[in-house]
Amino acid sequence: MAASNRSIDFGTGLFVLLGFAAMAFLTTQLPGSGLQLRHEAEGYNVIAKFDNIGGLKVGAPVSMAGVNIGRVDSIKLDTTEYKAAVTLSIERTFSKIPDDSDASIQTSGLLGANYVGINAGGSEKFLVAGSQIQFTQSAMVLENLINKFFANSAGKQPGSTK
Repeated sequence: MAASNRSIDFGTGLFVLLGFAAMAFLTTQLPGSGLQLRHEAEGYNVIAKFDNIGGLKVGAPVSMAGVNIGRVDSIKLDTTEYKAAVTLSIERTFSKIPDDSDASIQTSGLLGANYVGINAGGSEKFLVAGSQIQFTQSAMVLENLINKFFANSAGKQPGSTK
């Protein structure tokens, strides 16, 4: 009977240990954790400045036409323009992105994580290491939209024709 309990205890312990190992691995794979175990492809960095980055985090994907082309490398405040300077690390295989392309902060789903989407421009010159994306669109923060809606609703009096 003691041997039977020992094997059950050993099996349970092994199951719990494997569960923790799987959870630790999955945690390192989350965007923004900075602990990805996969090999990052060599790339080049470009900068995009935004008025508001919402919930964008380091490690968030950078995509173009729905295809992941890189990651957010760093986020800093540019104290001369008071904008968020976002450094995008773009994989070297995507070296022909027109330099008049625009970047916007988008959300996957209604309340999903933020990412940077790049829309191709039409220029025959391409982004290179150290380039700055000139055309950007900031994140639409849901709370700000709700506040504007309620502020506009409260400003209208019943029966007025504003």
